[in-house]
Amino acid sequence: MRKIGVLTSGGDSPGMNAAIMSIARSASLYGMPLVGIKRGYNGLLRKSTNLRDDVMEMVLDTVLDIADQPGTYLRTARCREFLDPVWQAVAVKTLHDLEIDGLVVIGGDGSFQGAMRLCELGIPCIGIPGTIDNDLAYTEMTLGFETAVQVCTEAVRSIRATSRSHDRPAVIEVMGRHCGDIALKTACATGAEIVVVPEVPWSVEEVAARLNKQIAKGNTRASIVVAEGCWESMAPFDMYTFLTSRGKQCFEGEPISAPRFASILKRMCGMAEVRATVIGYTQRGAEPVAKDSAFAFEAGNLAVRLLRDGISNQVIGVHQGKVFYMPIEKALQAKREFRRDLYDLVNTL
Repeated sequence: MRKIGVLTSGGDSPGMNAAIMSIARSASLYGMPLVGIKRGYNGLLRKSTNLRDDVMEMVLDTVLDIADQPGTYLRTARCREFLDPVWQAVAVKTLHDLEIDGLVVIGGDGSFQGAMRLCELGIPCIGIPGTIDNDLAYTEMTLGFETAVQVCTEAVRSIRATSRSHDRPAVIEVMGRHCGDIALKTACATGAEIVVVPEVPWSVEEVAARLNKQIAKGNTRASIVVAEGCWESMAPFDMYTFLTSRGKQCFEGEPISAPRFASILKRMCGMAEVRATVIGYTQRGAEPVAKDSAFAFEAGNLAVRLLRDGISNQVIGVHQGKVFYMPIEKALQAKREFRRDLYDLVNTL
């Protein structure tokens, strides 16, 4: 390897910059110049008129202090054009023109699919799992997941304090797309009474019954943690008829949301108020916690060593607490196992 590149793709996640820093330090140690590709695979498609808008030389002095910064130094973006073989060929030509012999891709499953295509076209690639969702089955953790959970934990603790002060339940929505790991771990960490996730079918009536049971026990300030993708596994519910018949303005065809869910629970459970909070992008824009930063440090070095040794088409992950690597295709075929035992425990206690 004479020169390597690095890009961050998909959603940003805490720890991406720590991984970039580790890759830069490792490349410098092994005598390999490093090129940063801007805005994910878009940078390889040369959409800009100025080359500097697409790529940048990663000078060690400029990246040594970015490890604790949130977001991604290289920017990120989705790139649907990269699904087209014509654009994949453009990306390969860009890498050849820049004399880049190998590429480190930091991102989620879509980013890894792109890396696999480049490997098939002769470009050695190594993937580092960068996504807060923790939705890659082959690894115990993805970069940014622990930080997202910590952000949500602190938020729910604060909300529980004010819920206790006002004797009212709270609905808190966290991120995770189609994966409920952030919601489940946050619920466990905060003592939340109810958690709702995409992996388990549920109904509004079921959650209302759980909340009523808490109220009957004297707990008038329960926390209901919901994953953003949980609405896709919800049983049909006529929100429009239910709310409008009880004096709450609603619009036909309006999708369910955390605030609407809180309004429904308020009326189903006879509470004076049920408040909703959507934690949102604070989960992705926080400084990485130690566990994410440590994983990024080790994964960045391993990625560079693999490319140096002529090993490619691999992704890095964590198994039984240790960093390891495996083929991309095999990793993407792994089946996720949801912790149903923890889910049942939260909703039963």
